[in-house]
Amino acid sequence: MLGDTGSESRAGVPFSAGQYQLPKESAFVHCDSMRVLVVEDDAKIASFVVSGLKQAGHAVDHAPDGETGLALAETTGYDAAVVDVMLPGLDGLSLVRRLRSARRQVPVLFLSAKSAVEDRIRGLESGADDYLTKPFAFSELLARIQALVRRATHAPDATRLVAGDVSLDLVTREVTSAGRPVELQPREFSLLAFLLRHAGHPVSKTKILEQVWDYGFDPQTNVVDVVMHRLRGKIDPDHSRIETLRGVGYVFRPHA
Repeated sequence: MLGDTGSESRAGVPFSAGQYQLPKESAFVHCDSMRVLVVEDDAKIASFVVSGLKQAGHAVDHAPDGETGLALAETTGYDAAVVDVMLPGLDGLSLVRRLRSARRQVPVLFLSAKSAVEDRIRGLESGADDYLTKPFAFSELLARIQALVRRATHAPDATRLVAGDVSLDLVTREVTSAGRPVELQPREFSLLAFLLRHAGHPVSKTKILEQVWDYGFDPQTNVVDVVMHRLRGKIDPDHSRIETLRGVGYVFRPHA
């Protein structure tokens, strides 16, 4: 396990606490919000990965062991999963084999301190889509996850979202509405990106909570309404772009 001053991984590879540091938020390339499962028993590495993914605008669930990770993967629709190979109880290789035998095709990125060719081959043959050795840079981890999701969804590598007169740049984080620049908070930015991705199509509060936040559906929470209200105040004060569909959710209707 990682220690405050440094220790060895379970495979004997030396780590130091300073090896796992996130870049400044301005260095992140923000893409469409994803929901990612992280299955990692090392608390320091799990915190590093989860914090980084959240800073990049994604919803994240964390499981500290293989059994919990399998249960989440079998019951939740994830865009990608990051799985440690050496987990207590159900190991990562067995977890992925069981997912594939159940026809769960979520893209999986293995994390492991084992860097030998035969270990990487064993991981890929178990059903994983990629393999990253520890220690690693978060920027590479994020780029690999995004590449896996693009391949799985056949999505273009777009960096700008445009719907009518609203434009959002995923790299520079610049947003314009009717040609006017708009300053958005991180959660507002992620919500708008999600709405633009689904422009013209109704999206439920449940789906928004799952993809933009880390929540399952909670009928008591009004967090979506609160952030939607703030977003409307900045880009849609007359409610002509973001329409509320009672009993359904919301739909973004682009202006011509």
